[in-house]
Amino acid sequence: MVDDENIKTTVSPFAIREGEIKKFDGKDAYVSISQIIHKINLGHINDIHFAILDLVNEFEFMTSRQIYFMLLAKGVEIKSQDKLNVKLEQMIKSKILTRYFFTSEEGKGIYRVYCLEKMGKYLLTSKEAECKWQPTDNTKPVPMIKKRLARKSSHYCLYEKSEKFCIV
Repeated sequence: MVDDENIKTTVSPFAIREGEIKKFDGKDAYVSISQIIHKINLGHINDIHFAILDLVNEFEFMTSRQIYFMLLAKGVEIKSQDKLNVKLEQMIKSKILTRYFFTSEEGKGIYRVYCLEKMGKYLLTSKEAECKWQPTDNTKPVPMIKKRLARKSSHYCLYEKSEKFCIV
């Protein structure tokens, strides 16, 4: 992961670019709830996965960086951004989360956006968590998604050791 002080940009990554489209970057395979339960029973899906699921449910769309810093802020022990990325990939393969990126004539976006998938909703409702997600939520237009991502980043600035850093 790039340190905050090493991020050099003149335009917000959440700026809306003309002609920008959202591209699916998840998995198209079928996964049954029995397979998910088996992974939970084996410990392949654990408390950290559920903490990620709770965050994405709460915020609807998140980047991996936002997830990482929010987990840290909530006291969840996640060793590194790379370890988080492995867990996110597991959740995508299990159809708990899905992922998108943005592309335009200027090129492909530098970050991925994560949101709930059907199995994620099943897991949330099984633990009696409120989940308003519907499959059509993942069809929201790019400007709406980017506005929500930007709002989260500006709203959830964190302070650590008197130095301000924001979740991007």
